[in-house]
Amino acid sequence: METLDIPLVNLAVAFLLLLIPVGISIKYGLKLIKPLFVSIVRMTIQLALIGVFLKYLFQWNNAFVNIGWLLVMIVVAVFSSVKSSSIKISSIFLPAFLSFSFATLTVVFFLNVFVVPVSSVFDARYLIVLGGMLLGNSLRGNIVGISTFYRQLKMDSNHYLYVLSLGATEKEALMPYLRESVQLALRPTLASMATMGIVTLPGMMTGVILGGASPEVAIKYQILIMIGIVTSTIASVVLTIILTKRVCVDRYGVLRSDVFRKETPSRRKKL
Repeated sequence: METLDIPLVNLAVAFLLLLIPVGISIKYGLKLIKPLFVSIVRMTIQLALIGVFLKYLFQWNNAFVNIGWLLVMIVVAVFSSVKSSSIKISSIFLPAFLSFSFATLTVVFFLNVFVVPVSSVFDARYLIVLGGMLLGNSLRGNIVGISTFYRQLKMDSNHYLYVLSLGATEKEALMPYLRESVQLALRPTLASMATMGIVTLPGMMTGVILGGASPEVAIKYQILIMIGIVTSTIASVVLTIILTKRVCVDRYGVLRSDVFRKETPSRRKKL
């Protein structure tokens, strides 16, 4: 059974639902109308453009083009993740890119080679879609993990230096911060997995079912992607912290102050 198409007029009707959050924002003075409007417009334009692009990407199905586009997706994900931290983008972009690339490509190729019976590991329909699912879901964990690690380390710098002065190695002194960051990064994913199928019907499973596949096939793909998300998230967070630490911590184990961005009053208020 094919997925029912949605006429553009009907899709426009769906936007009427936004009157509810707009009304709530006005009533309670939440000041969400402008950011909501900007986000909706950006989402609509970006999805419309990527829909046209993916149509031709699937038709070409060229291995080099597919890998190139996946790397572009990784670059954007890394930029979004690094931008949310207090570290200068120029300082940690490269190590973060290497971490994201290794984690994402390793998981995607493993799934395409050993799990999904696909004829080519570079097939755009699987390489791009699975890679996008992994990046989109692990991105949130990376934002939390990287930001938490360096924020806590900076705020707790005196205690960190005190532990070093007592004879602890750099690894021993940093381990509590790394442990907390990874735990916080994985918490939303683990909570989602714990209630999946009972409280929620996840996005990939819903999409596969709407695409005409049986619930049994949809469940298999959902299990596959969740295992991939957990793996890529924890691998990319840990690798990013390990590689960026080489830039942000000097040879004496002291956190370098020059790698942090200067906080503006508005940014400090948000933190």
